[in-house]
Amino acid sequence: MSRDPRVDAYIAKAQPFAQPILNHLRELVHKYAPGAEETLKWGVPAFVLKGQNLAGMAAFKGHATFGFWRDEEVTGSPRDTGAMGSMGRLASLADLPSDTEMAAFIAKAAALCAGGKPKRPAPKPKAALDLPADLGTALKANTAAQGHWDAFSPGKRRDYIEWVLEAKREETRVKRIETIVAQVAEGKDRNWKYKGC
Repeated sequence: MSRDPRVDAYIAKAQPFAQPILNHLRELVHKYAPGAEETLKWGVPAFVLKGQNLAGMAAFKGHATFGFWRDEEVTGSPRDTGAMGSMGRLASLADLPSDTEMAAFIAKAAALCAGGKPKRPAPKPKAALDLPADLGTALKANTAAQGHWDAFSPGKRRDYIEWVLEAKREETRVKRIETIVAQVAEGKDRNWKYKGC
């Protein structure tokens, strides 16, 4: 339950109506998620548990906000788009859910943090693209380019094929194919000039 002096300073600078809201929320988080650490993230107070963001709060001129990092999983409802955070615009302590509800939310958020980071859905494999006939002909005409092309990974080939297929005008397509053959003959992938930036 370490207190960060930067959070103290943030609350002290907040509008007078927001100070009791922020202090109350702070106390609730420390009470129901005792291992949470305070910090500032993106310039506003945040609570971190086991290396994961638990919740954050902020004060503005006319309202304060409080939000859980994984709010839809915690509250069970979609995010309120009217304001930042899970609780919408808070102008007084009466705008907050009851302490019992907040305790349940904080406990659930802490359990989610303890369970580890949410699993990202597996990326969907992209369908293989057929080599355009004009690009295939141009590559076959240059043996060095064909050799490197055959050694390229499917992703590197896809980058070049998509670049050709995106061309809207025939002149653009021809120019891109010339560029591709020259670059591939040197063993360069589509974005070679951005490597090492």
